[in-house]
Amino acid sequence: MYIPGEEAAMPTDAVKARKAHIAIHVKNVTSSIDFYKKLFGIEPSKVRTGYAKFDVSNPPLNFTLNEDAGASQGALSHLGIQVDSTADVLAVRRKWADKGLNPRDEMQTSCCYALQDKSWVRDPDGNEWEVFAVLEDNLPEKPVAEKSCCGPNCCAPAVS
Repeated sequence: MYIPGEEAAMPTDAVKARKAHIAIHVKNVTSSIDFYKKLFGIEPSKVRTGYAKFDVSNPPLNFTLNEDAGASQGALSHLGIQVDSTADVLAVRRKWADKGLNPRDEMQTSCCYALQDKSWVRDPDGNEWEVFAVLEDNLPEKPVAEKSCCGPNCCAPAVS
């Protein structure tokens, strides 16, 4: 519950966040890759069908593109905080739960072509926030299922 005048630090004060994570829906990953290569001045670190990831060092950012032909202008996918370990995910999750944010877990999940442990919360406007640790990265591409993390509804966890 928000109490005016009682500002709390982001619940990562005991956990060192590695970088911020922003995922956006784009109509065409290929044309978006060209734009973001110019914007960031780097090549993507991972490209798959309908998906691309940029590991930006300054500012530290995990930025992903998720193709959705029906995406509207400025279509945000989700926001996140990447941490070093599952223990860090659980520490942030515990703080979120203690504050009544009702986290939802996805442990040992294959998402964005990586094996991850993560926990999610949703803000009052429906924006999804995740805290996650990458356990294994750059997994090979598999056929995209109807509901797929890396498809148009990337990383939209089911409400539990």
